[in-house]
Amino acid sequence: MEGYHPYPPKHLNLSDFTPNLLSETTILGTFAAASIVLFCLTWFLSGLSSKTTKFEKLVIFWMTFNGLVHLTLEFYLVFKPEFYKDKTGSILAEIWKLYSKSDSRYLSLDSTTIALEGISIFILGPANLLAAYATTTQKSYRYPLQLSVSLGDLYGFVIYVMTAFLGGESFSASPYYFYVYFIGFNSPWVFVPLLIIIRSWRKICKLEGTNKRKLH
Repeated sequence: MEGYHPYPPKHLNLSDFTPNLLSETTILGTFAAASIVLFCLTWFLSGLSSKTTKFEKLVIFWMTFNGLVHLTLEFYLVFKPEFYKDKTGSILAEIWKLYSKSDSRYLSLDSTTIALEGISIFILGPANLLAAYATTTQKSYRYPLQLSVSLGDLYGFVIYVMTAFLGGESFSASPYYFYVYFIGFNSPWVFVPLLIIIRSWRKICKLEGTNKRKLH
């Protein structure tokens, strides 16, 4: 039926809407495969330094993964806001068509959501990659940078979630998309930054304490 789409609210006008051309399994499988390749690559390259611990390797992967998500997936969204019209089967468009079933604000061009994506692209994306580089090369500023970037990601996530519930309208197509995609797939942006913030804070405090003892 013309004008039909699966996204709430139903009065959302999406002319020329084209449903997903790839299956959910294919979309998620492609994303997972790319993530695994990135994990293996960052683990190997960061392992070339004997000083890099296993936890730091995980931090390097997360920062690289996070930065690339901001600079590719989210970049595509901001500059291709009518991704729902895509008829080429582009994997980036397919991902957003699927994810938008959990949060339709991306289709209505919600101003807060788009603003957060802009900050992620132009600030947090490059900052995450710089933090990955600093951690890999054991730069002296790696812990302050890890702390700052993780605070930025956590703050952005809190605003993203709060505004979704304060909007007053349904934004998920079904409980499945809400719990699996909106809650499940976004949860790493809560727990991982928190772990990095705590560890970075402790490292900074420890180094500060060591410097004070040396001065005395």
